[in-house]
Amino acid sequence: MSDRPLRILLAKLGLDSHTIGVTVIAKALRDAGMEVIYSGLKQTPEMVVATAIQEDVDAIGISSLSAAHMHHIPRVVELLREQEARELLVIAGGVIPEKDEAELLRAGVAKVFTMGTETSAIVAYLREWQSTR
Repeated sequence: MSDRPLRILLAKLGLDSHTIGVTVIAKALRDAGMEVIYSGLKQTPEMVVATAIQEDVDAIGISSLSAAHMHHIPRVVELLREQEARELLVIAGGVIPEKDEAELLRAGVAKVFTMGTETSAIVAYLREWQSTR
């Protein structure tokens, strides 16, 4: 386990322009002592993976409120595998139906946080993950 703070890339993929949730998450992670890089809006999976590698992040958090999660999020995981960056944790959150959550987990997403999840649960999950590295 490293003594440096976790570095988390928060991403918004495709045409999803809803930023309140990802802003709340970013603040909670920063308040918990994590370093947060925000990719900005209208990112492609390729852009997110390139940024994650360039910024040497530990994890990618994808916020999805546009119903395109089944298109974009598995592609991010696939690209990470292609880039041999499998050690990066991928988590997702937002408006994600339960039936899609199971499919995302099978695709390689580590955890899905649905609407209404307390930010403390996300922080606790990341701290637990960090302690096992």
